[in-house]
Amino acid sequence: MAAFTADNAFSGFSVDDIDAAEEFYGTALGLDAERNAMGFLDLRLPSGGSILVYSKPNHTPASFTILNFPVADVDAAVDELIARGVQTKIYSDEEFPSDERGIVRGNGRGPDIAWFRDPAGNVLAVMQA
Repeated sequence: MAAFTADNAFSGFSVDDIDAAEEFYGTALGLDAERNAMGFLDLRLPSGGSILVYSKPNHTPASFTILNFPVADVDAAVDELIARGVQTKIYSDEEFPSDERGIVRGNGRGPDIAWFRDPAGNVLAVMQA
């Protein structure tokens, strides 16, 4: 019997405004977002996983993609995100050449992907699965 297990492990990241995060993740992205007893935000994913979002006064946005959303149709997903007010073209074409909606085409070297930011500046991505 092991004391340490990976059962119910979860990930987490910080934001500077928990209310803005709740609105973004719960409303704009349509995730199951609920405040817990400590005032943090629990994101419950349809796959059964969970993510803890916590407020940090000296928050600095992550310098990497914190959350990826695989989708069957990246073009349709980007159109839906844009319709919800999410900006998907966040990098210059010098950094990541993309179309006018911010989709970087993998062209056989990787998935088609578009990045976007949460209100705290953390980077997320939607990618062709």
